[in-house]
Amino acid sequence: MCVSLKKRRAFDVLGAILLVGSLFFGFTSEVVSQVPGVNHVVIIGCDGLSPDGVQKAKTPNMDTLMQRGAYTLHARGVMPTSSSPNWASMLMGAGPEQHGVTSNAWRPDKFELTPTAVGSGGIFPTIFSVLREQQPSAVIACFHDWSGFGILFEREVPDVIEDTDGPVNTTERAVAYFKAKQPNFTFIHLDHIDHAGHASGHGTPEYYKSVEEADRLIGETIQGLKAAGMLAQTILIITSDHGGVGKGHGGATTAEVEIPWIIAGPGVAPAKELTSFVNTYDTAATVAHIFGLTAPDCWIAKPVLEAFGPP
Repeated sequence: MCVSLKKRRAFDVLGAILLVGSLFFGFTSEVVSQVPGVNHVVIIGCDGLSPDGVQKAKTPNMDTLMQRGAYTLHARGVMPTSSSPNWASMLMGAGPEQHGVTSNAWRPDKFELTPTAVGSGGIFPTIFSVLREQQPSAVIACFHDWSGFGILFEREVPDVIEDTDGPVNTTERAVAYFKAKQPNFTFIHLDHIDHAGHASGHGTPEYYKSVEEADRLIGETIQGLKAAGMLAQTILIITSDHGGVGKGHGGATTAEVEIPWIIAGPGVAPAKELTSFVNTYDTAATVAHIFGLTAPDCWIAKPVLEAFGPP
């Protein structure tokens, strides 16, 4: 759904009216959700996190989320197995063939492959703009630990964007925002696992230690949601952009393309290992499903409905 500028302005006016009303009457932002009891979605994207890391490192928080929710350790990213194409696919509900983000060198005004569609933000539409256009009062936040992540979505859409320094600061800023604004949709990007993979190699003690630090920060995020009074109404998604081989990634191996995909919260089946195939771009469609949004025609993604089925 690539919205015209005139229609976008109408959405913006409606959003402003709703925002003023919420401030005047003193209530927090509520969104329409077709999953009962859900008012918040939080995605924690761990750059370079492989299924091997989840299986071999000590990850009590991710283990608990898998017990409470649905998961697969055989989800796949897209080719090439580089960061920008995969984060873009996760946000844009499509692959590089559609959105045109084919490498980390991609920029909104510098690309080799023209996107098949352009949304209201001047790029292939992301879940950020789809949520804003259909539910203008939603509070949307993004905290990212890699500067390259910040060019992969419509900058004018989120209520807050923070390019933080390190995973601890990223998590702390997100938790502080939970308490201050109780956002409806938050994306948290952690970059340190990828650094460990490049510096020491995937499958090394240093790599597993970085995964354990990510798990600790996931625990801090969960505690922050609880302290903000959000946890009982939050669906949490933990996933990655790619795995790795040796000290690199970008190739066409299973170790590079497979990623973990974990979802937990109200309405999600507990302790369910998913049998249906999950691609990274299905994350955007799943968020759209939770919030009851109509996905753009240019998306190829499908929501992971099996996660909401019986155990």
